[in-house]
Amino acid sequence: MTSVPGRRSSTFTRLLRHGFTDPSAAERLLDGPELVPVRDDPVLLDALGATADPDLALHGLVRLLEAQATATDRQEVLDTLIAAKPLRDRLLGVLGASEALADHLARHAGDWRALVTYEARDLHPGLAEFEDGLAGVTDPVSLRVAYRRCLLSIAARDVCGTTEVSETAAELADLATATLRAALALAEADAPEDTALCRLAVVALGKCGGHELNYVSDVDVIFVGEAVGGADEDKALRAATRLASHMMRICSENTVEGTIWPVDANLRPEGRNGPLVRTLASHRAYYQRWAKTWEFQALLKARPVAGDLALGEEYVDALQPLVWQAAERENFVADVQKMRRRVVENIPTAQVDRQLKLGPGGLRDVEFAVQLLQLVHGRTDPSLRSGTTLDALKALAAGGYVGRADTAQLDAAYRFLRSLEHRIQLYRLRRTHLVPEDEADLRRIGRSLGMRNDPVTSLTREWRRHAAVVRRLHEKLFYRPLLDAVAQLAPGETRLSAEAARERLVALGYADPAAALRHLEALASGVTRKAAIQRTLLPVLLGWFADSADPDAGLLNFRKVSDALGKTPWYLRLLRDEGAAAENLARVLSAGRLAPDLLMRAPEAVALLGDGEAGGLRPRSRAHLEQEILAAVHRADGADQAVTAARGVRRRELFRTAATDIVGSYGTESQPAEADQGALVDLVGGAVSDLTAATLAGTLRAVVREGWGDTLPTRFAIIGMGRFGGHELGYGSDADVLFVHEPRDGADEREAADAAGKVVAEMSRLLQLPSADPPLLIDADLRPEGRSGPLVRTLKSYEAYYRRWSLVWERHALLRAEHVAGDADLGRRFIELIDPLRYPAAGLDEEAVREVRRLKARMESERLPRGTDPKLHAKLGPGGLSDVEWTVQLMQMRHGAREPALRTTRTREALAAAHAADLISGEDAATLDEAWVLATGVRNAVMLVRGRAGDTFPTNPRELAAVGRYLGYGPGHAGDMLDVYRRTTRRARGVMEELFYGGS
Repeated sequence: MTSVPGRRSSTFTRLLRHGFTDPSAAERLLDGPELVPVRDDPVLLDALGATADPDLALHGLVRLLEAQATATDRQEVLDTLIAAKPLRDRLLGVLGASEALADHLARHAGDWRALVTYEARDLHPGLAEFEDGLAGVTDPVSLRVAYRRCLLSIAARDVCGTTEVSETAAELADLATATLRAALALAEADAPEDTALCRLAVVALGKCGGHELNYVSDVDVIFVGEAVGGADEDKALRAATRLASHMMRICSENTVEGTIWPVDANLRPEGRNGPLVRTLASHRAYYQRWAKTWEFQALLKARPVAGDLALGEEYVDALQPLVWQAAERENFVADVQKMRRRVVENIPTAQVDRQLKLGPGGLRDVEFAVQLLQLVHGRTDPSLRSGTTLDALKALAAGGYVGRADTAQLDAAYRFLRSLEHRIQLYRLRRTHLVPEDEADLRRIGRSLGMRNDPVTSLTREWRRHAAVVRRLHEKLFYRPLLDAVAQLAPGETRLSAEAARERLVALGYADPAAALRHLEALASGVTRKAAIQRTLLPVLLGWFADSADPDAGLLNFRKVSDALGKTPWYLRLLRDEGAAAENLARVLSAGRLAPDLLMRAPEAVALLGDGEAGGLRPRSRAHLEQEILAAVHRADGADQAVTAARGVRRRELFRTAATDIVGSYGTESQPAEADQGALVDLVGGAVSDLTAATLAGTLRAVVREGWGDTLPTRFAIIGMGRFGGHELGYGSDADVLFVHEPRDGADEREAADAAGKVVAEMSRLLQLPSADPPLLIDADLRPEGRSGPLVRTLKSYEAYYRRWSLVWERHALLRAEHVAGDADLGRRFIELIDPLRYPAAGLDEEAVREVRRLKARMESERLPRGTDPKLHAKLGPGGLSDVEWTVQLMQMRHGAREPALRTTRTREALAAAHAADLISGEDAATLDEAWVLATGVRNAVMLVRGRAGDTFPTNPRELAAVGRYLGYGPGHAGDMLDVYRRTTRRARGVMEELFYGGS
C-alpha cells in the first residue's frame, strides 16, 4: 500500500476518517503478510471503522490470523470475513470492544467459528443452548475455555445490537447457571461417595438470581443440603459442604485459562461465620428468628439454579412468605434507607463521582428504590414479585405504584447505565464499576454505544444526565404516588389505591395513615398553581418527615404552616426554589413540639430557613439583638407595646436557635450532622442567654421610659445568675437574676428604692403577660436572704450584707454572677465587690469545704423528684449537671484567687482552665465534660421534643425516639442511647466522688 508515491498520505487520511487513532500503526498492520489477500478490499476497512475501537479490532484480527495453524485456516478466516457480513460484524465488533476476548481467540484460534452460525435459535439462546455449549467439559480448564466460547457469542450479539441490554444480562445469567451446573457436575464426579450421601441445592441471589447478570460479577449463592435416605444428617452436611466448596473453587480459582468469576456465599445466614451449607429447617429457623431486613431484601431474587432443583424450590417456597412480611418489621423503610446510605458512605472519596453502581445516581439507587416498593406492596400484589429490576419496575407502573413518566425515565436511565457497565467490563473482563478517566477508554465506550461524533463528550454528558435523573427520582419514587392517590391525575394514569397508599405510609412510620392522606389531599388536590407546587414539594418532604421519629406531626405541622401562609406569594416559591429551606422546614416541623409551636405563632419566620449561606440560621449576636429590640422599644407607643415587640423578637430568635439546633443535629443532604455535640450545646446556651439579656435590656428601657422618661432616679443593673450568668440557658430556663441599684447624686434614697422596686415589678408583669409569645420568667431567689429578702438592693446594701452575713451557699451562687443589662458601670462595680467572696484569697477553709459538701449531699437526697430514676435525671442524677458543676465550682472557689483562668462563669471554660492548671487530669476533665455536654443535650432535646422543660428522658416511646434522633441515634436505638447515658454519667460520678468528696 506504500509503493505508489503519495499513496501513504491517502491511506493515512482514509484511516483517520474511519476512526483509527494511530493510522501509522494501522497502515503497517494492513501491509503485513496476514492481510495481503484483503488489504485493498473496502469492505474490511468499512467494517473496522464501524467498531468501537478500529485500532484494537485490527490488532486483534492480525493476532487471530497469526494464531491459525495453517495457511488454509488463515484463508478460511479471511474468506468468511469478507463474504459473510454477520460474521464480519460479530467478529470485528468483539475484537474492537474486548481485549480479553481477543486474547482468548489468539489462544484458541478455532473458536472464531462459534460466531459463524446465524440461525434463529442462535440469536436468542437460552439455558439449554448454553448447557449444550458446556457439554463435554472434563476439568476446570476446559470449563473456562467453553465458558469463554459461549461468552464470545453473547458479546457479539451485544455489541452488534442484536440483543438489548436486558436480554444480554439474561443470557449472562443463563450462562452462569449452566456454568454452575457444569462445575457442580465436575465436583460430584470427583466425589461420588459425597454425592450419594446428600441432596445439594444451589440457589442464586443477586443479579444472577434476578436474571440480570453483568459480564464480570460475583455470583451470589446460598446452599441448601439434606441427607439422602437414612444417611446421618451431620455426615450428609459435611459431604454437601465439601461438594459446595469444590464447586466454588472450580469457578473461582485461577488456572492457565484464568478464572471465571468468584462464587460468593457470604449472603448466607450468619455470613462468613455461618456454615456454608444448612438444611432447609435450619434456614427457616434462622430467617424466622434472627434475619435482618437486608437479608430479606437479598432473598427477593432467590432462584434455584443448580443441584437438586426440587430442594431449591422447597427453599424458595418456604422463605418467600417471610420475604413479603419484611415490610411489617419495625423501622423497615429506615433500615433499607440506612443500608443504602452506608453503601455510599463506604465508597472511597476519590471514587464517588465515578462509581457507576454504588454512587449517588447509580444502578443501586434504582435497584434499592424498586426493591423497597416491591417489599411494601408485594405483600398483597403478587404481580410485583419479580427478581428482575426492569420487569419489577414495569409491574410497579402497571399497578399504579409508580407514575408512568417516572417509570419511563428510570427505565431508560437504568438501561443506559447497565449498557455502560457492560462495555466497561467487557474490555478486559474485569470486575469494575468505575467509569474510566482515560480518554481512549471513554472514546471506545462512547463509540460502542453509538456515539460517533465527539464520543467522549457525548458519553460524559449522557452519563451525567441519566445519573441526575436517577438521583432525583430514586427517593421520590417512593413518595410521589401517595399524592396521586389523592390528587387529580392525567388521563390514562393509574391511581395508587387507598389501601396501597396506607401500606406505604405505615411502612414509612406514619401512625395514622388515614389522617396523613387527608392532609395530602388538602395540600395537593385541585388545579391551582399552589396545588401544583405542593405536588412537586411533597414527595421529597414526605421522605424527610419519615426520617424523623414523628412523621405524622411533621406532615400535620406542614399543613398548618401552609394553611397560614398559603396566600403569601413568597412561601411556596421559597420552598420550591431554595432546597435548603424545604429540607430545613421538614426537619424543624417533625423534630418535636417546641419549634413548630414557636413557628405557628408567627409563620412568616419560615423565611429564616431559606437564607442558606447568608446566615439565616446563624444566631444573632447580643449587640445585634439589643440594637433591634431597643429600636423597636423606641418606636413603640407605651411600655406594653414595646415589651410586646421585644417578646416578638425573642420568639422569632428562639425559633431561629431551635431550628439551627435541630438542623445541626439531624444534618441535611448537603451538610452532615454536627459531630461535636458540645458545639451545639454551647451555641444554644450562648444564643438563648444573649437573647434573654437583650430582652431584659429592652424591657428595662421600656419600663423606665414609661414611668420616668429618659432617666430613672437611681442607677439600675441586672446581674445574671446560674445558667443565665454562665451563658448556659436552655430553651425553657427561667432567668435567674439579682437586681442592684444606686441612687443618683441628690436623689432621695426612699424615692430611688421605690422606683427600683416598681421597675422590677413592672418588668416581671410585662414579661409574663398572656400573649402569643412565650413568657420570660424572672427568678430572683438567689438574692441575699432568698425569698425573705428584698427583690432589689443598693450596692452598699449588698456590700454590707455580704461582709456580715453571707453564707457559703450564697458565695457559691455568686460564681455564676455576670452583668447582663442596665447600668454597665454599676454592674462592673458589683462584680468587683463579689470577686473576693467567690474567689477568696486564701481559698476555702476546711469548714467551708465541708459545708459545700453537706449542701450538695442534702440537695441530692431532698430535691430529686419522687418516682424518678436517679440514674436518668440529667440535672440531679449521678454524674449529671449538678455533679459536674459543683465539682468544677469547688475548684474555682478553692483556687480561683491564684489561677485567673478559673474566674469564669462558664462550666466548660472553667473545667478546661482547671486542667490547664493541673488541678484535674486530662482524662478526668474529658469525662466530666462529656457527661455535662450529654446531660445538657438531653435537657435541650426534651424541651424541643415535648415543648416543656424536663430533666428526665420521656417515657412515651415516640418522644423517647425523637430525643434519640436529636442525639444521633437512629430508629430502634433508644435503648443504646440510655445505655450510653448511664455509662457516661457513671464514669463522671466516679470522677466527681474522687475530686469533690474525696479530694483534699
